Amino acid sequence: MAAPHVTFLRQNLTPAEQRLWQQLRARRSTPLRFRRQYPIGNYIVDFVCLAARLIVELDGETHNHTIAADERRTRWLERQGFRVIRFMNSDVMRYTEGVVQMIQSELLKHPPPTPSRSKASPSGKGVKKVRTHSPLLLGDREEKK
Repeated sequence: MAAPHVTFLRQNLTPAEQRLWQQLRARRSTPLRFRRQYPIGNYIVDFVCLAARLIVELDGETHNHTIAADERRTRWLERQGFRVIRFMNSDVMRYTEGVVQMIQSELLKHPPPTPSRSKASPSGKGVKKVRTHSPLLLGDREEKK
């Protein structure tokens, strides 16, 4: 269960956060799942795609007063293996499609790892491999148990 302040933030998004969340949530831009107002360590990030280790932060008009704290926060998140990209609220409101395209571009630069295609055998005694190079080579199948 989310902490009360996380729930409050999720229920009280800024207009820019609402607009971007509509795009990310609809997965029109990417099939990857984003989460909003998500706690990581002592921080709550605006949006995160855990699979791609990508954080999207939106900065409002008061950002100029918090630049040093934001830089410390970004460095800490990067040490945890996340990439952080930032947009101004005004850019999200004026250029929503461009912001979404930049997020897509960042996701394409570093796609999440794909799961391994090998599967454990039902008996749990090893990996089951099936190779077929040609339907004519029926003897080219092997199973390892």
